[in-house]
Amino acid sequence: MSRADAPVGTYMKKNMMIVVGLAVVLLSGAPLGAHHSGSTLFDENTSTLKGVVKDWLWSNPHCLLTIDVTGADGKAAQWVIEYQAPNSIYAGGYRRTSFKPGDTVTLAVHPVKNGRPYGRIVSSVLADGKELGDGLLRMPTAATP
Repeated sequence: MSRADAPVGTYMKKNMMIVVGLAVVLLSGAPLGAHHSGSTLFDENTSTLKGVVKDWLWSNPHCLLTIDVTGADGKAAQWVIEYQAPNSIYAGGYRRTSFKPGDTVTLAVHPVKNGRPYGRIVSSVLADGKELGDGLLRMPTAATP
């Protein structure tokens, strides 16, 4: 069948299907880059925070730990520390009950670049002294004697 003999709109529909198919292929990769890596948000330097647990949110897409930290100037600041999702940090030893309000914890974090009291976890030392990594199965390296 030649183009002249085809029903009206057949080639238009075919061209539209090609355009839609191409758009689907091109846009299907968009979600892969949509989740931030944190490289533009978090500083590469590590800060150590010692504070008292206020809240532990065990939830997707990120677990969040809120702690009260007293600075060298004696002023209290409330920090929020971001962890990976529960299914990512579970193998690293984190549990829904890892942090309880009132617990004293020591955290190594990558703080945000803008100086606000927010950071991404590097390692945690729980109230009982147990040390956990960043939740990506990378454990902190032990200090050499």
